[in-house]
Amino acid sequence: MVYKIFGNTAVIRIDRGEEIINCVKELCSKENIRLASITALGAVDHAVVGLYRVSEKKYLKNTFEKEMEMTSLTGNVTTKGGETYLHFHANFADADGKVVGGHLNEARVSGTCEMFVTILDGTVERKNDEITGLNLFSFK
Repeated sequence: MVYKIFGNTAVIRIDRGEEIINCVKELCSKENIRLASITALGAVDHAVVGLYRVSEKKYLKNTFEKEMEMTSLTGNVTTKGGETYLHFHANFADADGKVVGGHLNEARVSGTCEMFVTILDGTVERKNDEITGLNLFSFK
């Protein structure tokens, strides 16, 4: 991963073989990013995406081991218990144009990933919501 910061935006290139979520965590730690909005696109050869089933309070995961275009990734950086908390959703298209997506758990870059991280002043802490089981924004 290489990046450069322009004003309040980090422009990142994540390279072949690197895992996207780990790279973003590394960036947040190195640059002390506590609140941000993220967009990206690129190509992957491994992705784990899922759906949160509210009625069961659990994530269902699907793993894809093939070359796919990452047609979009969107997400945010917040904190939970004072630690970095990432929340990403992504869509991936295969060679036949079939698209899969959902909550992103893992993604390994096969070509490149181009990402913009818009850094915001402040902190938004997440708290567990007993009704849904989700870690929701908590505003003090």
